[in-house]
Amino acid sequence: MPARKTHSLKLRSPEAFVRHAAGFILLAVAFLAVALGIGVVGYHEISGLGWVDALLNASMILTGMGPVNTMPDDAAKIFASCYAIFSGAVYPAMTALILYPFLHRMLVILNLQQLGEDGGE
Repeated sequence: MPARKTHSLKLRSPEAFVRHAAGFILLAVAFLAVALGIGVVGYHEISGLGWVDALLNASMILTGMGPVNTMPDDAAKIFASCYAIFSGAVYPAMTALILYPFLHRMLVILNLQQLGEDGGE
């Protein structure tokens, strides 16, 4: 029987964990800003909307509320369709980025408890 591989698990200090979680939250916010920026620029350039209307449409699509303005031509409609599909993936990705450090910490704690109950084996 091969030797069992042991892994050293260590729980981060609360301060280190807060920094770690804040980094993931910052990454999620940056991802959201880029996604919103893509929509604003696309609606402005392709659909010919003003900046405020482009922001409104991109925000509404990104949050799943739906478009505000009608699209003037086929190119704008194709962009709006692609942006809506892309936006559907943004929230699950952001949720995963934000929840990852918390779920990982929970699994490490549970694993450490399991190792303690098993006597470290």
